[in-house]
Amino acid sequence: MTNIFFDTEFTGLHQNTTLVSIGIVTDDKRTFYAEFTDYDKNQVDDWLETNVITNLTLKEQKSGFTDTKTKNWKIKGDKSLIIKYLTLWLAQFDQIEVWSDCLSYDWVLFNELFGHAFNLPKNIFYIPFDICTLFKIKGIDPDISREEFAFEYNNVKFDKKHNSLWDAQVIKYCYVKLMLM
Repeated sequence: MTNIFFDTEFTGLHQNTTLVSIGIVTDDKRTFYAEFTDYDKNQVDDWLETNVITNLTLKEQKSGFTDTKTKNWKIKGDKSLIIKYLTLWLAQFDQIEVWSDCLSYDWVLFNELFGHAFNLPKNIFYIPFDICTLFKIKGIDPDISREEFAFEYNNVKFDKKHNSLWDAQVIKYCYVKLMLM
């Protein structure tokens, strides 16, 4: 079973939100990062512009894919292009267990990429898991700073928060630390 840790950035906490980016990291450090070119720019407010849009890393890249020969895939494009490459990337794993932070929106948006939950690739376990619940089970306040918990005493800068790939990596580090407790 391969664990994938994922995060999304989107245009707001409302029903008609649109994806801005998705970041995924695996147990063995493979990554998938995509930035959507067709998100609803009319939904971007000042907070999103300052905290999410400025943290996109493929701004200078034109639409397209970087390189399928590496373990780290980066795509910029519309939803259909990203779904194509995400499906290919996910196909390299026999079985996948999905982990996120507070996955209420992330999981719904992930499912929406494939149309709905019944269209998820067959190798994805249909029940997602979240580190919020894991924090609670371990007796830790689920509202704890993820970065401070994950990187305690490591002098790591937190300037990438709200970049979906960075946040996925933080989720992974929290998971690993929590499982060792």
